[in-house]
Amino acid sequence: MSKSHPVIVVTGSSGSGTTTVKSSFEHLFLRYKINAAYISGDSFHRHTHEEFARAVQEAEKNGDPYFSHFGPASNNFHELENLFRSYGRDGTGHYRHYIHSKKELKLYRSRFSQKMKTGQFTPYEPIPDNTDLLFYEGLHGMVKGEGYDVTRHVDLALGVVPVVNLEWIQKIHRDRMERGYSKEEVIDTILRRMPDYVNHITPQFSLTDINFQRVATVDTSNPFVARDIPTLDESFVVIRFKNPNKWKPDFTNLQSMIHDSFMSRRNTLVVPGGKMGMAMEIIVGPIIEELLSRRRK
Repeated sequence: MSKSHPVIVVTGSSGSGTTTVKSSFEHLFLRYKINAAYISGDSFHRHTHEEFARAVQEAEKNGDPYFSHFGPASNNFHELENLFRSYGRDGTGHYRHYIHSKKELKLYRSRFSQKMKTGQFTPYEPIPDNTDLLFYEGLHGMVKGEGYDVTRHVDLALGVVPVVNLEWIQKIHRDRMERGYSKEEVIDTILRRMPDYVNHITPQFSLTDINFQRVATVDTSNPFVARDIPTLDESFVVIRFKNPNKWKPDFTNLQSMIHDSFMSRRNTLVVPGGKMGMAMEIIVGPIIEELLSRRRK
């Protein structure tokens, strides 16, 4: 952890909605005039798209049907920890980008090389000078295991955790509509990831400071035949504070500001799904102010 160079992470599984949450933070950073260094968790994968496909085939030949993006074999967790440590120490570090789409490809080709393709990484580059904080969004913001522990260098950790059927519905629709995969390919990915999901993704949410869990109020019993994603207005968001004494949220004030919210436990606030962005900004804004106040001191 660092008072002068804070590290904030938003961690969640693929399809959980961390990218949407990133938008709320962008609004906060704009409001507070914060110059943030943005880091995507995908940039710490070990393999390009083609290399990963070959690694999956090789693992299956060797009797391992569960090789996935979620586990340590396909991620550079030590590099992620080194980046958090370096940034917390003096605001420096190196990062890169994973190219998901043709839109991103066009942007990065103009900056780096015309030879790059989607599914590849950009070259490493230094974090810009004079940033106020580091903002990480991805799968492994609080990952911890043998020989690595990124949690030691994180100042604020948020988990974005829809109930699992809703998470799968979101992933299936996103991967089909935005990335061109068939439903069968997405389901195969979900099944292959399951051991790593249990061992390396879900344990993080016991370590995060605040979890935002969306719970649908419509039937999601069979996520593999769902025709659409339940809207925010068709859900509630369960907001759990691991240790309320750490950030001292004023739950009475939060309930008065967020209409139709209520407390389900002493550390758990429930809000209508359509108020998730508002709730996040109201809750996280004062925390960011406190982190920046420490930095100035």
